[in-house]
Amino acid sequence: MSQELTDQESTQSLTLVQAVRDALYTEMGNDDSVVVMGEDVGENGGVFRATQELVDEFGEKRVIDTPLSEAGIAGTAVGMAAYGMRPVAEFQFLGFIYPAYDQLVSHAARLRTRSNGRFSCSAVFRAPYGGGIHAPEHHSESSEAFFVHQPGLKVAIPSTPYDTKGMLIQAIRDPDPVIFLEPKLIYRAFRDDVPETDYTVPLGEAKVRREGSDVSVFTWGAMTPPTMEAAEELAEEEGIDAEVVDLRSLSPLDEETIKESFKKTGRGVVVQEAPKTGGVASEVTATIQEEILLYQEAPINRVTGFDVPFPLYALEEYYLPEPARIKDGIRETVEF
Repeated sequence: MSQELTDQESTQSLTLVQAVRDALYTEMGNDDSVVVMGEDVGENGGVFRATQELVDEFGEKRVIDTPLSEAGIAGTAVGMAAYGMRPVAEFQFLGFIYPAYDQLVSHAARLRTRSNGRFSCSAVFRAPYGGGIHAPEHHSESSEAFFVHQPGLKVAIPSTPYDTKGMLIQAIRDPDPVIFLEPKLIYRAFRDDVPETDYTVPLGEAKVRREGSDVSVFTWGAMTPPTMEAAEELAEEEGIDAEVVDLRSLSPLDEETIKESFKKTGRGVVVQEAPKTGGVASEVTATIQEEILLYQEAPINRVTGFDVPFPLYALEEYYLPEPARIKDGIRETVEF
């Protein structure tokens, strides 16, 4: 059952990546069918140490170092899930997941319908994603829209340690496959009070991070902190009261929260790290246009990455939406 943090609850101060590990540790302790698999997830604890020391607790049969084959990792996870296990497969970076794309969209996403409900694919496919850490090529992609477009896959992206633990536990328990993307830019950027106990955060529910009345700003993942910073600065410096909605789950998308926020403000901005064309920001914009057009007071603005391959170090900070660019987008919408 999902829950909110209470004063009486025992908590621990965790970073986002520590919350990933805590969720895995919790569910592996709760359910023997949960296994972790991927390149270097065992003794090395994963490239970002998200699985550190799990092999010491649960052994090599449940924390499985795989060959360097993303297609093999995904295909093995699908087979395990079909026969009742709950694999959590790690891809070292989202930019490495493309060799597994066929397994994910042709098999994981379709297993339930293909078997007429006889089999399901209760598997989680984890990947750090996004830029901002000065990594080389193929390490900084934000291509979540590829998977949002595929029916049968759920896509979840947390932005806080609290949500990370609860959403990952929920994803592991889900009967269908979940693409669980972890914003590595904020893996260790801040800490949060996280319950030591078992809890879940539902998939498909957005979270209003900041109440506001002038404009609704929709975002997710690593773009949530700079969006919050921009909103706070605009309120303090210019009196612009922005509501910030963290979508958290991109598929299913919480259309009701999006619509309720937009009805209140009549103006919208969507902030995404991914390139502009064909992104989730476009889907949010289309949802508003189709469902609640008569509440609209100004064109919806998209503050995004650019339609280019993710750049290397010198241009990385220019590529990513940062508070100044987000403020410009909000200001333009409010002043229309």
